[in-house]
Amino acid sequence: MSFSNSARPDAPWQPMYERSRWTGNEVPAPTHVLADKASGFRGEIDWHPDLGALNFDAMCNAYSMTRSRDEIRRLFRVPDNRTAQITPRAEIWPGYEAPVVRLAPDGEREIVNISFGFPLIRKGFAPKRVSNVRDDTAREKWFWRESYERRRCLVPATSYLDPDNNKPVAWHWFALEPAEDRPLFGCPGVWKRYIGQVKKGEPDVDIEVFSFMTTLPNPLTASINHERMPVIFTEEHEFETWLTGTSDEAHALVRTFEAERMRIVQSGKKGPDLLGATVLP
Repeated sequence: MSFSNSARPDAPWQPMYERSRWTGNEVPAPTHVLADKASGFRGEIDWHPDLGALNFDAMCNAYSMTRSRDEIRRLFRVPDNRTAQITPRAEIWPGYEAPVVRLAPDGEREIVNISFGFPLIRKGFAPKRVSNVRDDTAREKWFWRESYERRRCLVPATSYLDPDNNKPVAWHWFALEPAEDRPLFGCPGVWKRYIGQVKKGEPDVDIEVFSFMTTLPNPLTASINHERMPVIFTEEHEFETWLTGTSDEAHALVRTFEAERMRIVQSGKKGPDLLGATVLP
C-alpha cells in the first residue's frame, strides 16, 4: 500500500505518481476527492483525502498462523487464563478473525481474536479493508495515529504471502528459517474498536479490528514485491517495547528483517500455505 504526502483535500494539489504493481510503470494517482463525492477506484490506485494515494494491490494482504495456542502464549509470555481459544490457519485474509497480543486494561498481556483490517469508508461505495499500516505514515495520518499512540499489538504469524508481477500472477509464501518448522514470529500492529459497516448494505457492526506494519522489503521479498514487506519481531525485548514503550521507542524498533533468515517456501496459485498446514497441531 502506498500513500502520497498530501493529507487533506484542501491542500495544494501536486501530481502523485507510483510504480504500478503489475506493469512496473509509473502511473499517476487519480485526483478525485472521496470525502464529499465518490467516483470510485480507478485502476489499481485511489486517493483518499486523509490517507493520500492508496494502492491496495501492493498490500501484504495474507499471512498464516499455524502454531498451537500453547506455543503462541509461551512465545509472547501470556498466561493461560488470559489467552483466548485459537484456531490455527494456513491462510488469513482481511475480514478473518485472528489472534493478537495486546495489553489488557490492567496493563497485563492478553491474547484475543479480532478482525483483520481497518475498514476504510468511502461515500457511496462498499467499505474496503486496509490491512497494512506503513512505518513512514503511522505517526502522521489520522487514520492510524491514535491507534499507534495508544493501541499497539503484536500479530502472531508463521508465514506471509505476496504476489509477483508476472502474467498470470504467481503467489509466494515467505517463512523464517528453519522454514520446514514454520517458526512463529510477531508482526507489530495496531488495533481499535470499530462501529460501522463492513459490507455495503448490511447493518453496522461493533467489532475490534487490527492491521500490521510494513516497511521497505529485504532483497528476498523485493525479488517478488519491490514495494513493502511486514515488519517482523522475534525477540522478547521487541515485544515488550512495542507494547509498552513510547511512540519513539516503538518506532526505533522498526527495520527490514534480514533476508538471510528467511526463504520462499511455496510458489504457485493463490491459496493456503500448504507446507505450513502440515505442521498444524
